[in-house]
Amino acid sequence: MKSGLRGLIRGAAALVVALLTVPVSHAEAAGGTLRYAAVSEPAPLDVMLTTAGVSLVIGMHVFEALYTIDSHYQPQPMLADSEKLEDGGKTIIIALRQGVHFHNGKEMTSEDVVASLKRWAQYGVRGKLLFTEGSSVEATGKYEVTIKLPVPNGAWKNLLAHLEGGPAIYPSEIASKATEKPIEQADYIGTGPYMFKEWRPNRYIEIDKFDGYNARSNPGDGYSGKREANFDSIRFIPVPDVGTRVSGIQAGDYDYAETISGDLYDQLSGDASVKVVKAGAPLFGLFFTNSKAGILKDNFKLRRAIEMAFCRDDALRVSFGPQALWNAQGSIFPPGNFWYSTAGTDKYNECDPAGAKALAKEAGYDGTPIRLLTSTNYQTHYDQATVFVQQMAAAGINVQMIVVDWATLLKMRGQPEQWDMFITHHGGPPDPILLTFLNEGYPGWWTTPEITALRKEFTSTADITARKAVWDKIQTLYYEQTPAIKVGDAYSFDIVSPKVQNLVSPLFWPVFFNASFK
Repeated sequence: MKSGLRGLIRGAAALVVALLTVPVSHAEAAGGTLRYAAVSEPAPLDVMLTTAGVSLVIGMHVFEALYTIDSHYQPQPMLADSEKLEDGGKTIIIALRQGVHFHNGKEMTSEDVVASLKRWAQYGVRGKLLFTEGSSVEATGKYEVTIKLPVPNGAWKNLLAHLEGGPAIYPSEIASKATEKPIEQADYIGTGPYMFKEWRPNRYIEIDKFDGYNARSNPGDGYSGKREANFDSIRFIPVPDVGTRVSGIQAGDYDYAETISGDLYDQLSGDASVKVVKAGAPLFGLFFTNSKAGILKDNFKLRRAIEMAFCRDDALRVSFGPQALWNAQGSIFPPGNFWYSTAGTDKYNECDPAGAKALAKEAGYDGTPIRLLTSTNYQTHYDQATVFVQQMAAAGINVQMIVVDWATLLKMRGQPEQWDMFITHHGGPPDPILLTFLNEGYPGWWTTPEITALRKEFTSTADITARKAVWDKIQTLYYEQTPAIKVGDAYSFDIVSPKVQNLVSPLFWPVFFNASFK
């Protein structure tokens, strides 16, 4: 009996060893946790109310809108199924996809869409760009929503597709009670392929695969089409120091790290332990000016003096390194883009400290410090601000740099009495109306009679040729009134572990649906 028992034990042990050494297929190995090294702790994840990139990277996986953007920056249906226009474009009838479920198990219907769009119209960052006075939205069927506008809006579909400050769809019981304050974490409920799990402040935010996700059937293209969650979870970890983000990828502590310094581009491009992910379209730094309060309010001459003193090449070289990563050109949109324009760009990159000093004197400048908000979380922001301060000093303009963490900057920029300028960066959106400096509610608050009239003219027609002509006028006014100062086009880059495959080429934000580990 003892001998037989020993034989059984030896046999069982051999079976365990054999099982442990059997190769695991890719399908069986799928899943795992993707670890994302972010520049900072994000703002709240209520994407309707924020344009903060660190929040949008997470929010893109959790929330969805009626439309989204494909790889050609064109709007495509996401939660919408189809649409038709009536009354010359003033009535938009949208049929919704059926069988889409929220993370709480509830099926999405027109009731949820209407409540979400009404909240966005009232409180969202970009809602009033579509829902002007006299607009309405109502459920005209369980899976049908009708939007009525007082005049046609040529940008309507792009506005419904851009999730940055955009119309994410929440359950009606959440959207109907939400106000201008960010929704609570318990209400981070969307329809995306990942669902919110937990937020441990200063440690991580984790989202988990949503098993009830109903993906579109058409192939993935940019942010559009089929979205598949192949990771069990994604963990977003604040890692403010760029060196730590880089060494963390090299050591295998992280799988993806965002916003790497340009001076490391050549070195990392030849490093087999990482893959470089270069943005497909440029970002551009913007120094916003305060139109609501402070020394720059309504003082266009002083703003122009600051613009005149700024030498872009120096700032771009310091902040992005190799010239392969930047281009000092003044059009808001890059060459090759439909919206590219040279209107007003004779005022870009003048690099004239003497002329700037004379114009500042003419503007009545008396040496009062101009308060500039910046952050070291984005090293390029800090580097550009440092160069900027030196150039202003050469023009006799006194700039006081206020350095805070990114989360604090996001709070302070909403308080007009706290700053005169702040620096951020943007990518070129699919439609100019989505540019933040054209949003009268965005910090900076550019609301002069001239831009208000041009903004209305720009959106009141769907004729693309007419809209392009108005855009030329807007860019000209931009350089006359200087609501923000563009630094230049720059191609940012992130790095990723070689074990991550099938990444979507980043358009605005990196996303990880359809990606997986090898």
